[in-house]
Amino acid sequence: MRAKRLLRRGLLLTVEGPEGSGKSTQIPYLATALRKAGYAVVQSREPGGTPVAEAIRKVLLLSPSQERITAETEALLIFAARSQHVVHVIRPALERGAIVLCDRFSDSTLVYQGFARGLNLKWLRAADAIATGGLNPDLTLLLDLPVVVGLARRRTARGKQNRLDHESERFHRLVRRGFLTLAKQSAGRITIIKANRPMEDVRADLEAFVLRWVFTHRRGGES
Repeated sequence: MRAKRLLRRGLLLTVEGPEGSGKSTQIPYLATALRKAGYAVVQSREPGGTPVAEAIRKVLLLSPSQERITAETEALLIFAARSQHVVHVIRPALERGAIVLCDRFSDSTLVYQGFARGLNLKWLRAADAIATGGLNPDLTLLLDLPVVVGLARRRTARGKQNRLDHESERFHRLVRRGFLTLAKQSAGRITIIKANRPMEDVRADLEAFVLRWVFTHRRGGES
């Protein structure tokens, strides 16, 4: 059996996108492709990834009828979950030389709590730097699609709807606009993948791009 290929310094790959973009569907396939290529992969998500962070996730996804969560509370809960996640999961995996594949990270906070909810972006960036200890993704894959398509997918999804599914279409348009704005600002890190296509086509493009990218951007070679 082929030994796992450990990078001398791990890589943090994040997958972002508006609701219904297919992140949760595509990430397991991408993780499998990386493992088949021989890489050690840690697959995780935000908010979540540790017992404490998963408990915070449950609070964040409460039905809106249970208690209104303010934008500030939402952001602070996310930062608390992220701090736990980075300390207990992400950094240890990177130190082992693994590839961390994470469903949402800091960009989602800037988009949902900043662009869509209206919180100050400078404050969000400063708080996020504390929560992450200055850790930034090496590569971000933005699965982009029209808002109406994403919301239609969510309505027909098998899983339970969460608090974000009750937001207005305007809110979700602000989310998409925020992601595209960040993609322009960080073109070297964020790559846009068109997600309004058959799942198999998106999967093939993601796998081809990421495998090529990892091979090219291995930090200091492998052990």
